[in-house]
Amino acid sequence: MVGKILKKTKSILFANPRTLLKDEREVVNKPYYFKGNNGKAVLLLHGWTSTPYELRRLARYLNESGYTVFGPLLKGHGTVYTDLENVNYADWLKDASTAYKKLREDHNQVFVGGTSMGASLALCLAKERKDIDGLILMAAPYKIRYEKLVELTARFLSLFKKYHNKFYPFTFGSRRTITRVISYQRYPISSVLELMKLINFSRKNLNKIEQPCIIMQSSSDHIIAKKSLKKIYDGINSRKKAKKYIKRSYHTFVSDIKSEHVFEEILKFIKSI
Repeated sequence: MVGKILKKTKSILFANPRTLLKDEREVVNKPYYFKGNNGKAVLLLHGWTSTPYELRRLARYLNESGYTVFGPLLKGHGTVYTDLENVNYADWLKDASTAYKKLREDHNQVFVGGTSMGASLALCLAKERKDIDGLILMAAPYKIRYEKLVELTARFLSLFKKYHNKFYPFTFGSRRTITRVISYQRYPISSVLELMKLINFSRKNLNKIEQPCIIMQSSSDHIIAKKSLKKIYDGINSRKKAKKYIKRSYHTFVSDIKSEHVFEEILKFIKSI
């Protein structure tokens, strides 16, 4: 069915994400590996409580241009929310590192991209792996909004219960937003604290990052601090770096139906290196 959709649209870029989702239900919680033919690869890392599917349409788009694209499933994700319990941020870093090494074995250029938590993982990986050829950071949190309050609240709640339901402010938009549909709607409170540790770790020593980098953030992001993009952009030592605010979108804009121009800018950035 997906093949028929692509024949009609000629490119995944023009396929309706919601239509694709209906026909790809069986792969929503699965990793993917799309083999390319140009000797170059892109590692895409998904966000917290989500799955690789939120980046799958971008992956298919990059693959159409010859790139191998790997979207691993990070530990604790893609099953049931209780599986996030007892998973720490070092586990996610290990998953990202293992996936990168797999791509590095067979490709002469490897780029690493991620959205939200995935972008934090990409930052951490880039500090250790200087052979990464470029970074694609989408909704990367230098800090999250009201960070100290969120952490204090999580620690307080953890004294009384293990799990908590997600809360979506009115500004988040449609209930049919792809990431919202595929993500856990409940989570272990302990996992919030692990996420906070990862974000804190990712913003340290940003000056160690020298790889080419493109940083994108929604201008109306309701989760990460407004100055996150600027803080990261100013903090890294990359000679080649670009920044872009995405208008009329939400935190996980990469899975949004209006994200086509984002895909094109990412491909243009990769080709420029």
